[in-house]
Amino acid sequence: MSFNIVVNQNDIVQNGLNSTLVYNFPNSVTFKNHQIALINANLYYAWQNINDTTLQNNKFSYTWTNGTTTTTYQVVIPPGIYEITDINYFLEFTMIENRTFLIDDQGLNVYYIQIQTNPTAYAIEITTYPVPTSLPVNWTTPSSFAGFPTTTYNPIVTIFPNFNDIVGFPANFQTSENLSIGTELNYLSTVAPQVQPNSSLYLSISNIDNRFGIPSSIIYTIVPQVNFNALISEVPPQFSYCKLIAGTYNELRIQLLGLNYAPIDMLDPNMSFMFAIRNVDEDLSGFKTAMQGGKA
Repeated sequence: MSFNIVVNQNDIVQNGLNSTLVYNFPNSVTFKNHQIALINANLYYAWQNINDTTLQNNKFSYTWTNGTTTTTYQVVIPPGIYEITDINYFLEFTMIENRTFLIDDQGLNVYYIQIQTNPTAYAIEITTYPVPTSLPVNWTTPSSFAGFPTTTYNPIVTIFPNFNDIVGFPANFQTSENLSIGTELNYLSTVAPQVQPNSSLYLSISNIDNRFGIPSSIIYTIVPQVNFNALISEVPPQFSYCKLIAGTYNELRIQLLGLNYAPIDMLDPNMSFMFAIRNVDEDLSGFKTAMQGGKA
């Protein structure tokens, strides 16, 4: 005999992450030789790829020189879901806040750093441009402009640890100042960028008896086949039953884990999971009875 249980947003543990759910049985349940399997899962592709808590990958920096004084500005990205174009937009926003840009004769902002994808190379490309020592003809400066250098240089971009995985550069990588040369510089990432550090999720359930698994609680992997913010509807092609540790239960604890096995930070709590629990002894007894009846 088997039965199904449904776990949804009403079962979420209120710890701010929306990735731990506890299903409380109406009464205590004793499991002797029972197994559990995922029937379906519905959740939104809404877990962050950049934040300052679980991932700690939200910072890098750049320099700007006024006269001979160099100032380093940190780019601190708010928690969220970002593509590389979004990261570049936030870099530009930060440069506007710091008044480290110019305005050309068409009234367009000119930025001296750019981060973009290079699809041909399957890489992220950082480009820095030489900052002039004086204002070009018909250009203007923003109010409270950060100032011109005494010698042409390219801003230095420093890639902090953890953020380096997003863009595919080594930790603490720095671009060149390119002092007095006056040319743009291009840098390609050296490893495949991991724009989404958690490209899939592990579905974990407490009290799973899996002597070969590390961790032993994982019963399924959810791989999104949709865009950010879209609904993931997961239906396993066949049930993969996992044995439950024998004992008496008041609850089951379900967690969504990242690739580092830490609870994921889910932005959207709207989710539901259906599980099947079966008694192997009863199923086997029924099978034997059917076989014996067939022989008679």
